[in-house]
Amino acid sequence: MSVNSAAWRSLMPAQRAGWTDLGLLTIRTDSLGQSYNLQGNQAYCMINNNRLLCGLTVIADAPAVISPVNITTPTLTLTAAALSLAYLPTPMPAATYLVLYASPQRSPGRAFEADYRFIKVSAVAGASPLVALTEYTAKFGVPVVGNRIFFSLVAISLGFESGPLNITQLVA
Repeated sequence: MSVNSAAWRSLMPAQRAGWTDLGLLTIRTDSLGQSYNLQGNQAYCMINNNRLLCGLTVIADAPAVISPVNITTPTLTLTAAALSLAYLPTPMPAATYLVLYASPQRSPGRAFEADYRFIKVSAVAGASPLVALTEYTAKFGVPVVGNRIFFSLVAISLGFESGPLNITQLVA
């Protein structure tokens, strides 16, 4: 992240102007529900951080805006020995990745989660299901029966991300 932030300073004025224009087209909502537009450097870092997460190269010129497909109908298999996620569309469209974020294991009575951490990114245009037990276990340990885990799914296409799809389930 800091590399992209520092790289912003080396862009040409015309490139910065392109990113500023892209930022004005990118609307986000803060924790109070208020909408705001990204600044040029924020748009540059968002797109390039997402590209790096997916194994793509950093770009200097602002791309045309695209809207990635939204993930629908997730089916989660979650046990102490399995963590897989079936989803639609499958396979993902060309140049699109599925990114999985998850929470640490929580009390089964918990209803809200704000601590999502990166777990795994699918192959480009990957097909369902996404198997992630190894990656989850490496980060948080073996899922314990009865604990609740929260998941957030995002599609990323050429650096642009879809809205998150959040789901939760008890470990069976």
